[in-house]
Amino acid sequence: MLTKPRVTQLAVFCAVIGMFLAVPGLPDPATVALATLGIWLLAAAAFAINCLIEQEVDARMLRTARRATARGTITAPQVLGLSGLLGGAGMMVLYHGVNPLTMWLTFATFVGYAIIYTVILKPRTPQNIVIGGLSGAMPPALGWAAVANAVPAEAWVLVLIIFIWTPPHFWALALYRNHDYANAGLPMLPVTHGEKFTRLHILLYSVALLATTLLPYIIRMSGLLYLAAALALGGRFLYMAWRLYQEYSDALARQLFRYSILYLALLFGALLLDHWLQLL
Repeated sequence: MLTKPRVTQLAVFCAVIGMFLAVPGLPDPATVALATLGIWLLAAAAFAINCLIEQEVDARMLRTARRATARGTITAPQVLGLSGLLGGAGMMVLYHGVNPLTMWLTFATFVGYAIIYTVILKPRTPQNIVIGGLSGAMPPALGWAAVANAVPAEAWVLVLIIFIWTPPHFWALALYRNHDYANAGLPMLPVTHGEKFTRLHILLYSVALLATTLLPYIIRMSGLLYLAAALALGGRFLYMAWRLYQEYSDALARQLFRYSILYLALLFGALLLDHWLQLL
């Protein structure tokens, strides 16, 4: 639970997509396996540190009160030991088994999430998700760097898509968990600016997301199959955001949050499928 495996899975999946998009054919299987392992280990280490730093906040939230750090059933030295072991192993795997660039980029992502986002941004600004979203958006660049030992513009387009996707994804959760965040004292947007303001920003970011997902086609990184998928998936995302804006309910917010996870997985899956079809 400390390493948040379900959240890590989506991040690692996006990193793997970056690996497969980085080369015309299939990437080296050993590199893919080692990079996946290293990125997963460092992500798990970052989440463990996040749980330790937020143990008092988590104890006041229904969604997170069952975490071992929140209940006090695991000590700070134990969490630090776990995080150090996982993070150190991940850095070793990436440095010696992949390349130093991937290790340093992944380590910077670890610092960005565990320290800059968790310690500095999250408790101080309602824009925490927007600013801190860069750390969560980095996996495609990490995967690309692992295979190509470089991070070209195409990789940053993928990062930008996740960066724009993050606010509406998390704000949908924050809407139906509003009281939880208020009790915890966290300045999430629905707490500081209200429900209607948050719904408007979800809608605006959904429009920006649909436009951003067209970039791979515009720069000829992908073809018509991806374009069709981006329009269909993005159109549904925008429709759900519009419904949420028009008339709020916890059920609609929950639906949008759950769909946003499926949306990102299907969008990146379509990008990979399109990439392979272009090679045939």
